[in-house]
Amino acid sequence: MKVLLSKPGLDGHDVGVKVLAHGLKEAGFEVFYTGLRKSVEEIAEMAVKVNADIIGLSILSGTHLIIAEKMNDEIKKRKLNIPWVVGGNIPAKDIASLIKKGASNAFVTGTKVNEVIEYFKKLK
Repeated sequence: MKVLLSKPGLDGHDVGVKVLAHGLKEAGFEVFYTGLRKSVEEIAEMAVKVNADIIGLSILSGTHLIIAEKMNDEIKKRKLNIPWVVGGNIPAKDIASLIKKGASNAFVTGTKVNEVIEYFKKLK
């Protein structure tokens, strides 16, 4: 399974997403990382390029609801059928809103890497 991880927006903190990438690789996933400060357009383009099975957005800046809405619009515009998730500094109260905006799931601060891995395995 190919996973594309990205840091959308202006957030420059990427330790958490790199830890997740390492854990996913150890679990047998093929992982691609876009790097910092990518637009949703760039993320969608990269997902197509690598033929991603899932997109993971790591957001620590508090802009998760806005970025989720933009991501959903971009996925629809391109008619992509790629599930995407949001993780990072996500308050539990925002999970339902993120799912309503198109995310398959949202992972709050403190989520264990194994929880994400198990969720991704269920998507296979």
